[in-house]
This record gives sequence, structure tokens and C-alpha cells, in this order.
Amino acid sequence: MRTDFTTLENGSYDIEGAEIYATVSRYKTKQVDEGKWEAHKKYIDIQYVASGTELIGYSFLKNMKTKTEYNPEKDVEFFEGYGQMAKVEKNTFVILFPSDAHMPGIAVNDNENVVKVVVKIKT
Repeated sequence: MRTDFTTLENGSYDIEGAEIYATVSRYKTKQVDEGKWEAHKKYIDIQYVASGTELIGYSFLKNMKTKTEYNPEKDVEFFEGYGQMAKVEKNTFVILFPSDAHMPGIAVNDNENVVKVVVKIKT
């Protein structure tokens, strides 16, 4: 509650070792045709937008078809499919479970700079 995440360096921050950690990243949003549907098997994501606004696509895995097989080292699998978009503004967050596919970092209109914190919680 007291941390100004916009002042933290990009990178990983230990909370409880591999069980719970956070990553801080800065990027420019992209157009939806540049986005990728992804999902994780080992972690729940809490994606918090500290600065900027983006759209995050979300869908159930049953609506997806595997595009790139699961990589256990990176805990990610990529998909093709369809879903809805949620607008995530500064100081708001979404929670994404292993049963959810998501497409983060999508521009609302024009590409915009975003600072995001993703807290990973091991399932």
C-alpha cells in the first residue's frame, strides 16, 4: 500500500521465494493483432497497473487451441482463440487463474507507456 511501484527498477522482487514473487516491467502497449493469448499452470497472476492504461484479454482455456506447447521452465503456453477485453487503468488490477487464458498489454486506442506489477502466487 505504501510502495510507489513507478519508482522501482524493472525486475523480479522476492516476497516468499518461489511461492510468491513480483515482477515490475515497463513497456508500450501494442495493438490487439500483435498480442498473444497465454496461460500459466504453476502460478496465479495478479496484474496491477501502476501507471498508464491497457486492455487485458481474458477467456477460459476451453475457448483456446494450443499454438505453442507448454514450457514448464517459463510456465507459459500460448494459444489461439477468442475472448473479451477488460480495461485496466492506473491503480487497478486483475486476477488470472491457471484456468484463464489472457492477452496482456493491449492498447486502448494509441500505444501507451505502462508500468505493471505482476504478483505470481504458486498454486
